[in-house]
Order: sequence, then C-alpha cells, then structure tokens
Amino acid sequence: MLIGGQGNGLVKIVTGGRRCGKSFLLFNLFHDHLVRSGVDHEHLTEVSLDDRRNRALRDPDELLSYIDSRIKNDGRPNYVILDEIQMVDDFVGVLLSLMHTPGVEVYVSGSNSRFLSKDVATEFRGRGQEIRVWPLTFAEYFSAARGDRLAAWKDYYTFGGLPQLLQLGSERERIDYLRELYELTYLRDVIERNNIRNAEGLRQLADILASSIGSPTNPKRISNTFVSKENVKISDKTIKEYIGHFMDAFLIEEALRYDVKGRGYIGTETKYYFTDIGLRNIILNFRQQEETHIMENIIYNELRQRGCLVDVGLVETWQRNEDGTKKRGAGEVDFVVNKGASRLYIQSAFRMPDAEKEYKERRPLLGIPDSFRKIIIVGDDIRRKTDEDGITTLSIYDFLLDPEAVMIE
Repeated sequence: MLIGGQGNGLVKIVTGGRRCGKSFLLFNLFHDHLVRSGVDHEHLTEVSLDDRRNRALRDPDELLSYIDSRIKNDGRPNYVILDEIQMVDDFVGVLLSLMHTPGVEVYVSGSNSRFLSKDVATEFRGRGQEIRVWPLTFAEYFSAARGDRLAAWKDYYTFGGLPQLLQLGSERERIDYLRELYELTYLRDVIERNNIRNAEGLRQLADILASSIGSPTNPKRISNTFVSKENVKISDKTIKEYIGHFMDAFLIEEALRYDVKGRGYIGTETKYYFTDIGLRNIILNFRQQEETHIMENIIYNELRQRGCLVDVGLVETWQRNEDGTKKRGAGEVDFVVNKGASRLYIQSAFRMPDAEKEYKERRPLLGIPDSFRKIIIVGDDIRRKTDEDGITTLSIYDFLLDPEAVMIE
C-alpha cells in the first residue's frame, strides 16, 4: 500500500501496535524501494524523531524549516518520511502544511498514546491514508527462523510474531521481552492516554479477554464475570470503554456475529482476537495454551493481514436426533471472510479424529445457501482435498504458507 499510494495526494500514515515493524518498513523496506526506483538522496528526507540528535526538529517550525530547505523544485517528487511524528508539537499542523507543499509525498508513523488509529480517522479524514502494519505472519516468521517447520510453528503460537523475537535466542529472553512490552508499553499507554483510574480492573479485563479468545461474549457478560469471580463491580459501560481503548492500541480486534441467511449483524455478542498471540499468552503467563483457540486466533490474524474483513457467522441448520429424525438448530461458521464482492467461509478445526467431529464441522457449512467457497482448516498435516459437497479441507500449514491455497479476490 505504501507503493500503491504514491501520488494520491494523501498523507500516508503507518499505524500498528508497538514493536511490530513500522520503522523498519519505512526506513528499510520502503527506503530501498525508493532507491531502486531511482530516487536519490537529495529528493529523500528521512527523520527519526525519537532520536535525541533530532530533538530540535520536534519543534514544528524547526521541522518545517528543515524540510523546506531540502525540497527540490525540479519537477521530480520529494519524499518526506517522518518516524514517531507524535513527538512533534502540533504534528497535525505540520502534516497539513506539508500537504500544501507542491511535489511532496509524505509518509509518517506514530505509535504511542498520543497517536493511535482514532486520531488518524478524526484528524485526517479524507486527507490521509492509513496503512496498517501487523506482526509477522507465520510465513514471514518461518522464512527468517528457518529450521524445522513444526518447531517454528510451536515457537510462533507460543511467542507470536513480533520481529524482535527473531533476535532473541533463549526462551527466558523472549518471555522477558513480551512481559516488558505489555506491562511498560501497551498497558501504560492505554492508562495514560485515557486517564484510567482503575488500572487493576483494566488489567483484569485483559486477562478475561485473553482467556476467552474465540468465545462469544459482550460487556454485560464480562461485567457479570467480574462480580462472580473477582467480587468486583465494573459496569458494562466501563467494560465497553476499556475494550475500545485496547482496540485503539492495536492489542485486540473485534469480530462481529453475522446471520448468514438473514444477511444482517447480530449485536448481542461478539468475539475478540489478539493481534499478536504472544502478547495474549504473556497476559496469561502462558496458561491456557490450548492450540485449538490459538490456531483460530492465528487464522483470524492471517485473514486480516491479507486484507480481508472477517465476521463470525451464524447459520440455521438441521440436526439429527438419535431416532433419525431432524430438528432445527443453529450452527456457527468460525469466519465469514469478505474482500470486495467476494466471500468465503472458513471453519477452524484443530482435530477431526472421527466422522462425528467431521460432521459437526461440516454441518454449518452445508446450511449456507450460497455458492461461495467453503473451507475447513485443520491442525494435522494432511493432504488437501475437496469433497462432493465442494468443501475443501486443508492443513494449517497449507493455509499459512501457501496464499494461493485460500485465495479471495
């Protein structure tokens, strides 16, 4: 999207969770692309505003004066890349001024409590393009980690895909890194930005959400959980606000429930997934390492990274009674995946050891009345197959390592 956005007249704003690689994307990958494309140093201005040597440029007027001094008016585009833009006072005014400068392409990143997705939406509506950066996919992680695929998968679903983990050799180093990142960065940013007075309640909410990935819930139910398990009363309104803060910080995402046949959203319950599974695991101190739910979370993240919109589907089904008769019921489709006008349906089934379990996973898919593709992803390393009902079953490795295995255009 950085490349595709060139020349569109918008400020390209790189967002994402802490330590997911925004700076590397701008100053390494995109920089190299520009150089290969023929952009020379004189037409490229790059400033890391968290570098103390650039502290004078945190003054908005000083920064604009510096950039103006480097602009070349020779008909060729000038590229301005500013990392950690939130460290500049009145950074909104700076970016708006740059938008009024002819021949300038502006790329920025920001990541702390002063510069989140909500700020992008409000301050640059219609004038900015948000480019989301995620932690590494499993394919990216495996290509860098190399070695045994099964070992890489175990590391990935345990510690997640934050790039820095590839530089840390021991398990203790990885655990310490994740704990410090969550405690001293994510939580602190949320607390400071939103003036949270009940920090312990916020922490406990993160624990509840981490414990229930892949399970439908809502603020009212979570509020009741606080009362029953913690003997603490936090209103569902406050719970909803706290969840919104976590979403703004790119810690979690929400998957809405969608009635496939009725073609409408069901607002009573929703599901939450963590954008990095390692952060989810550190919140729980690596308790509840159920590969079933973790695999579902990783599938969700992979689909989002591929540019898809993802909902949780509900579909009317017919269930078999013991006497052979049928009764009406409701089944859940783990993911209703949309990209443009295309759609596919995905079930995450860690194991299908017998015909009964396979029927349980297939039943909701068979109840869907349209002809979009239907897929079951399993944790076993099996050969891909498509049955007589058009349902494709493939392994998690095929899905994660071969993008063409599940394509949606």
